[in-house]
Amino acid sequence: MAMGFKAPRLALAFALVLVPAIGARAADGPEPSCPVAMAVRPLAIPADGSHGPAPIPAGPGDYRGQLQPTRLGWPTLKHWCVWIEPVSASGPGLLWDQRWFAAVDGALATWEQRLPITRVNSPQQAQILLWRRKPPLRHNRASHGRAELELQEVQRNGHWQIEPMVSVAISPGQAQPAIQATALHELGHAFGLWGHSDQSGDVMAVAPGAKPLLQLSPRDLATLNWLYQQPGLIPTPAAAPPAAGPTPLAPGAN
Repeated sequence: MAMGFKAPRLALAFALVLVPAIGARAADGPEPSCPVAMAVRPLAIPADGSHGPAPIPAGPGDYRGQLQPTRLGWPTLKHWCVWIEPVSASGPGLLWDQRWFAAVDGALATWEQRLPITRVNSPQQAQILLWRRKPPLRHNRASHGRAELELQEVQRNGHWQIEPMVSVAISPGQAQPAIQATALHELGHAFGLWGHSDQSGDVMAVAPGAKPLLQLSPRDLATLNWLYQQPGLIPTPAAAPPAAGPTPLAPGAN
């Protein structure tokens, strides 16, 4: 399992006691909107030498000290929009695609118990994209999953805003419980846990154990709870758009 922070375009490319759900919506409440991104443009990083929040010391019962912020702060949102690559309509790989989708769906459902998340039908609506593919080799090392973060300025409903955009690749070439465990881990990165625990009983452990972990541990939940009490991304003065203007997103672009 791997994570990546891309260098900005600006970006950084790479339950005994349960913590209450963070910002969870009431079941009968209104569904938050996930408007389509009409355009994106390079993010202007401040030229003041800022490198984001100071290092965080370890906390009791969590691994906050292992988390890495971006130069603009913690890459979290009050509400996430997530797109999952759909299952093929037919063909010899249909059964495998369905198993992959069921595993990823189960992993996302676990995070939905803790965070405000809306599933969307279009990649242009999402900040997190889940792809059914094996990540390419990195430093000659293979991985079953990888999350990559990029900070972008995105125009939605006529307004520009800074968003963390995360692409997550989950390999279908595993047993279904392993796919779900991989997706659970990589989604942890996508939702802001950009770091690893040093304890094997945590979903966000640096290396998977012998048995797939399908539920968040108390330490995972405590770290997530701490993270979402921190300020999110720090707004920057609006950068002047390129001479040709912002680049519209083509249909189907991701």
